[in-house]
Amino acid sequence: MDDQNKNLILATALSFAVILVWFVLFPPPEPEPLPEPQSQSQGETTTADTLAVAPSTAAAPAGTAAEQETRQDALADAPRIDIDTPRLTGSISLLGGRIDDLSLKDYRETNEPDSPIVTLLSPVGTPSAYYALYGWAPGAGLTLEDVPGANTRWTVEAGEQLGIDAPVTLSWTNDKGMTFRRTVAIDDDFMFTVTQSVENGSDATASLAPYGILARHGEPQDLKNFFILHEGVVGMADGELTETDYSDMVDFAIDPREGARAEVIQVAENGWIGFTDHFWMTTLIPDPGSAFKSVAKYDERRDIYQTEAVLPTQTVAAGASASVTTELFAGAKEWETLRDYEQGGVQNFLDSIDWGWFFFLTKPIFWMLHHINLLIGNMGWAIIGLTLIIKAILFPLAYKSYVSMAKMKELQPQMEALKERAGDDRQKLQQGMMELYKKEKVNPAAGCLPILLQIPIFFSLYKVIFVTIELRHAPWFGPFQDLSAPDPTSIINLFGLLPFDNPEPGSIMALIFIGILPLLLGISMWLQQKLNPAPTDPTQQMIFAWMPWVFMFMLGGFASGLVVYWIANNTITFTQQYLIMRSQGYKPDVFGNIKSGFSKKAKTEKK
Repeated sequence: MDDQNKNLILATALSFAVILVWFVLFPPPEPEPLPEPQSQSQGETTTADTLAVAPSTAAAPAGTAAEQETRQDALADAPRIDIDTPRLTGSISLLGGRIDDLSLKDYRETNEPDSPIVTLLSPVGTPSAYYALYGWAPGAGLTLEDVPGANTRWTVEAGEQLGIDAPVTLSWTNDKGMTFRRTVAIDDDFMFTVTQSVENGSDATASLAPYGILARHGEPQDLKNFFILHEGVVGMADGELTETDYSDMVDFAIDPREGARAEVIQVAENGWIGFTDHFWMTTLIPDPGSAFKSVAKYDERRDIYQTEAVLPTQTVAAGASASVTTELFAGAKEWETLRDYEQGGVQNFLDSIDWGWFFFLTKPIFWMLHHINLLIGNMGWAIIGLTLIIKAILFPLAYKSYVSMAKMKELQPQMEALKERAGDDRQKLQQGMMELYKKEKVNPAAGCLPILLQIPIFFSLYKVIFVTIELRHAPWFGPFQDLSAPDPTSIINLFGLLPFDNPEPGSIMALIFIGILPLLLGISMWLQQKLNPAPTDPTQQMIFAWMPWVFMFMLGGFASGLVVYWIANNTITFTQQYLIMRSQGYKPDVFGNIKSGFSKKAKTEKK
């Protein structure tokens, strides 16, 4: 094997080794169970502008029957008005007017058909309480008792159940004769429209600022803590995206105006702020063109994470009224849904998906994958179709690479003659090789570019498969019913023929008992190697012999969709290289190289 091919394969091996070792060293850890929160009274604390909501009371561990009972008890603590749409179910508490009970009808917790649907929002008194709260911060002439807050008892003024084209209106009147109303509407997907209004029936001018709050009691129980995924605060402020992990919120400086650790951004025209999980998100969205104060806050006394959108103070004369409308997104981060909201005026809403540093690759890769899937109707075949398109785009570079490799093969006899003439004189050998390359118009580095381009594409596709909800529980065929999960087959279940579960992903047993897809990956890499004779150097020969099988085991725990891509990529690459090299007069002897490899192995064992 010539030096160019040796360097090419070594560069490939080292590049992928760096990526794969990183994934192995920093896998997504198993979420640790949260400790039970301490029992506390349900009070409220306030600052000059915003409201810090009450902590959750003692709750049962998550995932138990007791948790369900605790949830039902918490839901029964206050009167409620139901939410029911084709995609959402839940309720609004009349205590504080909180949107604190919301589940997603289209999504289940696991891939099992009888698995519970995903719960997004939960009331105070449940594990990891999570809810939206709206109100007015008092200004000149008003006290906390004069404005609605976390524990205000609202009454239903209009509407019996919140649904599409069926808004509900809540009302509350203070002792001064000021009437506050809150009208909540919802669309076909995940967007709530919240209109807050006040009629000043008092005899004095009042100043007050409308706000919206999203509150989480403690970190999410299913927090991934994986470097490739952002979970925590996500916001947009006049075109600038901000992402803050929960661990970074704990390190905020204490803001005396907020009474807690806080980061405050003044938004001039367009923005939004909320919490993002792996696949779900809640976001406060003031009207486009509106200025507001965007706040990310952590109250360490109560272990509450908050995001807030505080709008400018309204001055309402006696007998006058004022209103403000904002939106609340609470649902799944579906690409099409977010795109539609973005086109409807929510600035850069698609950026709430964690596209990562390679966004210039991940965005178009997902766009292409999504539309191929719409055309084919199967995400597994869509990944293979995407691979074909990527290889077609890179074909001009691949063609030059394989032509260069074929020419290098033709020059092999002349290069061997140069080595004999140069002997141990490395400088003379290098000078002679450069003259030979120049004379024959061969670029020895031409074969490296396609390989180098594959590295960011590989990483970007891994990112797309991991972070986008469209790949979650996406089926292919047979046992492959979730392309975002590792291959579910192994010798333990006779590669999907028996109804046995595989070892837990990430365990030693799972690494040993790999499935069909990793096996095919190893075989495809091994066949690619056999397009060229094995290197004469024993060390290089050993490295190349082991490389396909090492990668096979290392990639065994990756998302099966990524392994499908790499098998398809290897197969297409093998075909392209074989045909192009034959067209240039060089005929790769695949079967001969395989036979030679086994022969060398047998001789080594005899010795």
